[in-house]
Amino acid sequence: MTLEKESLGLLQEALARLEEGFDSLPKFDRDPNLDALRTVLLEVAERMQDNYPYPHPLYVGQMLKPPTEIARLAYMLSLWINPNNHALDGGRASSAMEKEAVAEIAKMFGWETHLGHLTSGGTMANLEALWVAGNLQPNKKVVASNQAHYAHARICSMLRIPFQSVPCDSHARMDIVALKKLLQEDDIGTVVVTIGTTATGSIDPLPEILELQAEYGFRIHADTAYGGYFMLVDNLDAEARAAFDCIKQVDSIVVDPHKHGLQPYGCGCILFKDPSVGKIYKHDSPFTYFSSEELHLGEISFECSRAGSSAVALWATQRLLPLIPGGEFAGYLSKSRKAALTLFEKLQNDSRFVVAFPPELDIVVWVVKSQSASESSRLAKEIFKAAAQENLHLALANLPKELFLETGEGINWDQDSITCLRSCLMKPEHLDWIDSIWQTLDAVTTKVLNT
Repeated sequence: MTLEKESLGLLQEALARLEEGFDSLPKFDRDPNLDALRTVLLEVAERMQDNYPYPHPLYVGQMLKPPTEIARLAYMLSLWINPNNHALDGGRASSAMEKEAVAEIAKMFGWETHLGHLTSGGTMANLEALWVAGNLQPNKKVVASNQAHYAHARICSMLRIPFQSVPCDSHARMDIVALKKLLQEDDIGTVVVTIGTTATGSIDPLPEILELQAEYGFRIHADTAYGGYFMLVDNLDAEARAAFDCIKQVDSIVVDPHKHGLQPYGCGCILFKDPSVGKIYKHDSPFTYFSSEELHLGEISFECSRAGSSAVALWATQRLLPLIPGGEFAGYLSKSRKAALTLFEKLQNDSRFVVAFPPELDIVVWVVKSQSASESSRLAKEIFKAAAQENLHLALANLPKELFLETGEGINWDQDSITCLRSCLMKPEHLDWIDSIWQTLDAVTTKVLNT
């Protein structure tokens, strides 16, 4: 694997430009010990070799997508300043860049007015969303599908908000009949709608949930940490497109730029449709908010010190790759989606595998055909290991048997779940590598099944 290094020359040029902005200051030099730095840095490089090859197209396992070159360079450049986007005097330029970048994300979802900011990741962003929901709907329950991210249950436990899971349908989407039954029986304050579950990439039926909202009056929080950027693509199926088309009607949205937004970890984003929820955050700091009458981002955030570098990298990425339908960035996502559909078709046409449903985004999940769930799970683990030995890195997922009952396969369900093979085809390059991925998967499957 060759790591991209050509763009590093631009960093020297950009550092010189940055330095010009401080020419009026007295000269101040730092004299690093280059020999000592070199020794440690090369040791770091050796230690970092103990990793899966996340940037390579043959890594199709977990949700790990390399940041784009502009994000890496802008992040590194900003570290010579190391801004803190809590108060404006800690990061004037980077705070402005954060506000602009977040506004572009809000615009992508159809919001011209909003309240929002970056966070360290989707967990913190969801924490803030549910904390606001709990303040606006006190003592009312939060519900999410049983395929929603486990963070929601943990957050509610931490905030002491009652929480309940809603069963899913056979496509791993929130079951509308089950949700309506809960709404009839309990006092539900917030429904978390997942737009791209982390296991299967499934999309909860938002249009139908909005109809129930009109009847029952709950808040809707859209957790689009994984799937949000697919708002821009042109090759979704009709049901997924319908969910994205009405996402602007929800009350709050979480999206993770460090997933499909091409950013380094950690970079999440929380958005609220109603800017007045900012009053819930209201607090005072006797030593922080004095440098400007403008809004300090720390005034609308749980986190105090926050990396301004994340905002700089995100702003630069969106400057180079605007969040517009039909643009280069949207094209990347469309390729990932097409790669998933291509892999799904190959799996569907292979009698050794069972796929319960087509991918809605770019995650594909399948099981190895076998007489029992336990044997199928064992074979999946063996294929996972054998593929890794051939440099094809997949992932595993344990999913409930209910997702596979409608496949028509005569599986003996000697256990309640089954271990599946799973691929996140997040990189646009995956589309060009599908044949290579399939050839390796085909070969290692044959080897395992014939052993």
